[in-house]
Amino acid sequence: MKAWELEAHEQIRDLVASYNVLGDKGKFDEVMDLFAQEAVMDVGDGLIYTGVEQIRTIFTKTRDSITASQVDKPSPLFLQHHTATLAIKVNGSDLSNGRADGQAYFTVMSSGGVDHWGRYQDSYRPVDGLWRFTARRVRVDGVTPGGWADLRLRSSSEL
Repeated sequence: MKAWELEAHEQIRDLVASYNVLGDKGKFDEVMDLFAQEAVMDVGDGLIYTGVEQIRTIFTKTRDSITASQVDKPSPLFLQHHTATLAIKVNGSDLSNGRADGQAYFTVMSSGGVDHWGRYQDSYRPVDGLWRFTARRVRVDGVTPGGWADLRLRSSSEL
């Protein structure tokens, strides 16, 4: 493995971790800095979000659903995303034309315990010398019955 590929692996690991840490802290401007301007995101809701301003709405809608006061659907005190088993495949001959794909599992903890879990499928490229998301697909594989994600998914399918 060449030196630029090793650096790419480390930057991409940091990119994936930063996405969760910053998102969980509500630092959405900093999360948006992790995406290339033309990035796309698919969270399984039937929409493809294109560009950072559309992607931002994923985070703000989620934040608003957590902070909404609903007696019959209590919100968790916090959400923590934990990423595991990140597999990265780097392509290209150097940083200037590098591209990469990755996949990882995630588990989301809340004040009630494990809330939901699934997979990330990503594409990355360098922007101004730093690796950024160009595409992110989020798939939820399971939810804890009665948990925040379960109630949220049920209420959105009732619309």
